[in-house]
Amino acid sequence: MPIRLLSNVSLILFLLIGSLSAQEMPEFPKPTKEHEWLQQFVGEWKSNSKCEAGPDMPAMECSGKISSRKLGGFWVINEMTSDLPGMSMMGIQKIGYDPTKKKYVGTWVDFMTSHLWIYEGTVDETGKILTLEAEGPNFMAGGEMAKFQDIYEFKSKDELAITSRMLGPDNKWIIFMQGTGKRVK
Repeated sequence: MPIRLLSNVSLILFLLIGSLSAQEMPEFPKPTKEHEWLQQFVGEWKSNSKCEAGPDMPAMECSGKISSRKLGGFWVINEMTSDLPGMSMMGIQKIGYDPTKKKYVGTWVDFMTSHLWIYEGTVDETGKILTLEAEGPNFMAGGEMAKFQDIYEFKSKDELAITSRMLGPDNKWIIFMQGTGKRVK
């Protein structure tokens, strides 16, 4: 008997939802030009970069890929993998635009830390450079919190310059990763 009651309730809910007309459905927001700007990321990219592991340590050359897809018209999801000497790195980034804040927003997670990086940023006046800012653990100073920036410059529709940097104790930016992405698809 309980299964039959559940089936009847499901049928009633299905009929009620189905009877709603399009006029009763709420109107969802439409993507803005800022959301459309993010669609430049969508595709497959080959990346090459140089990473600074810390003071007095040699720079590491890395190669990898970025697989970027859209989530509706509001978000892009970038899955990034890199081969570092002796290990592989993987991270997932989501970027969108918040019209109420008038800022690009997003998150980053990777396999190296348990920290959820939360971004806010802007596109410069040229319309080519997105700078995302976050706060996170300073891997060069035992995990103390520091300010970080990820900067994406679209040199063309198929070439992307990528820079990651953090604010040092002397209030100067320290570049710890710099590279390029070339669209392959």
